[in-house]
Amino acid sequence: MRKQLLLAFFVGLIAALPIGTGHTSGAADISGTWKFSVDLEDGGHGDPTFDFKQEDGKLTGTYDGPLGQYKVTGTVEGAKAVFGFDFTIDGEASKATYTGNIESSTKMTGTVEFRNAPHGKCTTTKKE
Repeated sequence: MRKQLLLAFFVGLIAALPIGTGHTSGAADISGTWKFSVDLEDGGHGDPTFDFKQEDGKLTGTYDGPLGQYKVTGTVEGAKAVFGFDFTIDGEASKATYTGNIESSTKMTGTVEFRNAPHGKCTTTKKE
């Protein structure tokens, strides 16, 4: 009897696994418009807006802020988003890379790193 109960338990457990659902990343979905507040180490500040579209763990979208308008690419894995864009400033190629910790469906905190420029911290909220 005990073996039958254990077998039934494991069969039920396996049957409950999400097989073939197309959702493989386990990532939070951050699709939508997000307003960022960025504070740089050198005292600089910016309030860019990102529009994200997420499909599984892939992230695409746009950045609109003090640096101009750029296409964004990145990834979302679990509660972590990493995204960025390439840009040119004063004739020099650079790159912005954001790392966000997804705290809820409407809030992220994290960091931004620029090639050849000061790094910073950011907070963001999703526009409703």
